[in-house]
Amino acid sequence: MPELPEVETIKRELEPLLVGRKFAAVSVCDTKIVSPLTVEGFQAELVGQGIEYLRRRGKYLFLHLSSGKCLMVHLRMSGALLFDPPQPQSHVRLIFFLDNGSKLVLVDRRRLGVVSILDSEKPVENRLGPEPLEPDFTTTEFSRRLQGRKAPVKAVLLDQKVVAGIGNMYADEALFKARIHPLRPAGDLSPQEIQRLFSAIRSTLRSAIENKGASVDTYQRPGGEPGTAHFNFKVAHCGGEPCPKCGTPIQRLLIRNRGSYFCPTCQKD
Repeated sequence: MPELPEVETIKRELEPLLVGRKFAAVSVCDTKIVSPLTVEGFQAELVGQGIEYLRRRGKYLFLHLSSGKCLMVHLRMSGALLFDPPQPQSHVRLIFFLDNGSKLVLVDRRRLGVVSILDSEKPVENRLGPEPLEPDFTTTEFSRRLQGRKAPVKAVLLDQKVVAGIGNMYADEALFKARIHPLRPAGDLSPQEIQRLFSAIRSTLRSAIENKGASVDTYQRPGGEPGTAHFNFKVAHCGGEPCPKCGTPIQRLLIRNRGSYFCPTCQKD
C-alpha cells in the first residue's frame, strides 16, 4: 500500500489543487526522507518553483516543476499526502506550503516513504515495466513477459519490472478473478489463462480506481477521506471468510514473504 489505484486517486485529486501553484516554503520534519540531500538543499530546489503537471508511473507520483526537474514521491507502505488537513497530524515528515496559503502534508507512520528531486523521470522509468492500463500493454506483451518464468505467478505480478503498479492486494484479486492459483509457475500458464489474467488485472485496477482505492490500513485520500475499493474485495484480506463463489474458507499462505489470499476450490493448484 498504496498501489496503482491509490496513487492514481491521489494524483487525480491533487492535480486541480496543485497545478499552477508555487512552493512558498518547505518544512522538513524528518531529515531521513530527503536524504541524500540536506534540508537546505531540498528546500532550495523547491521554494519558488511552480508545479506544472502531475504524473503517475507505477506506484510513483511525480510533480513536474517549472525548473524542468520533478519532485518524486513514493509512499511505500504507510505514506499519505493530505491537503490542508483540518487537524494536527501524527507522523508528519514534510509540509509543503503553497503560494495561496494552502499546505500539502506528507505523513508516514513507518518512515518508509521516499521523496527525491530528480532531473527527469528516467531513473524510475528504467526500472519499471509497462503500465497495465495503457493501450500498448497487450495480451501478447504480457505473455512475452511471463514466458519462461518458473517463479510463482503471484511473485511475478509483484515484480515491478514485469508490470508496473500491481501490489499484493490487487494481485490476489486478479488471480481469484482469473481462477489461477498464486503458486502456479508464471511460465506454465496456458494462452487462455494468460488472457483471463490479463483481463482480470485491468478490470480489477479500473474498478479500484473508480472506488478511489482501498483503505485497509493507513491509506487516505488527500482530503482525508477513505477509499472504498476494499468493500469489493473477494479474497484480499479475507482470510477465513467464505469464498463468495463456492463458500470454501479463503486461505492465506506466504509467497516470497508476502501474505497471499486465495480460494483453494476456485483456484486449484
